[in-house]
Amino acid sequence: MRLGTTLPQFGDAADEADRIGDFAAAAEVAGAASLWVGDRLLAAVDPQVGYAGTDTIPAEFRRALDPFALLAVAASATSRATLGTSVLVGPLYPPAVLARSLGTISAIARGRLVAGLGIGWSPEEYAGAGLDFDHRGARLDELLDGLDTLWSDTPAPLTGPRFPLPAAHVDTPRERPALYLSAWTESALRRVGRRADGWLPVGRLPGVDIEGQARALRRFRANVDGAATEAGRDPAEVGTALRVNVDAGADAAAIADGTRRLVDATGFTDVFVDLLYVARGLDATLDLVREVLRRLA
Repeated sequence: MRLGTTLPQFGDAADEADRIGDFAAAAEVAGAASLWVGDRLLAAVDPQVGYAGTDTIPAEFRRALDPFALLAVAASATSRATLGTSVLVGPLYPPAVLARSLGTISAIARGRLVAGLGIGWSPEEYAGAGLDFDHRGARLDELLDGLDTLWSDTPAPLTGPRFPLPAAHVDTPRERPALYLSAWTESALRRVGRRADGWLPVGRLPGVDIEGQARALRRFRANVDGAATEAGRDPAEVGTALRVNVDAGADAAAIADGTRRLVDATGFTDVFVDLLYVARGLDATLDLVREVLRRLA
């Protein structure tokens, strides 16, 4: 198992932003194989769509540090850990802007970046970026086309209706970042299989049906593999990075035990835990990361 964690980014983490580099370095020394950030532009007071099937947005999301800045800091502070986004709300960013930002981080990290993209769930975030919430799947497809073109060896124009651009050079990446996608609907899972380097599934711990989660995750993965095969790709080349959202009140023993059981049941070996609701403050979060890593060593 390659076990990683999220970087402190939301809520009280904003008060300790100047220590994020120290946290990243210490987590890597402790054995964290990957470090991840998310993407929250704003938290609506009266949301049209709530978080994770609810009608509200967690208070922690009212304060959010910029994902690109955090990754750049972590890239400078570490040398081995994979750095990833889970996830950037891809359609909020024009291809040229995203290509430059991700390419810069990839160069700083010397190719350790996994760019995880999704379509998001918040209409208010799209409004905050001046965009229409509808047709965001099509917008993501055009974004992926744009990134492929901008990072290719031969510049070519972008001809899509949303991001037209003359042929241009975007030569920042030393190594093209791997592009992973978040997906749960059949159409989104098939997009992963057709064109992504990997899929970003999500599990939850503790106190939930591990076997039920595992069955669902295996079923979703079968959709990815089927689409990859139809597209003439080797399904084995489509990776996964399993995010484990940990509920409040869990201790290190429960997190480690549940993570091991979920990995054993799914076969996914690249895993990272999100401790946002479990530990407050960078020191307490780092202590918990160390203890979970020790138990899973």
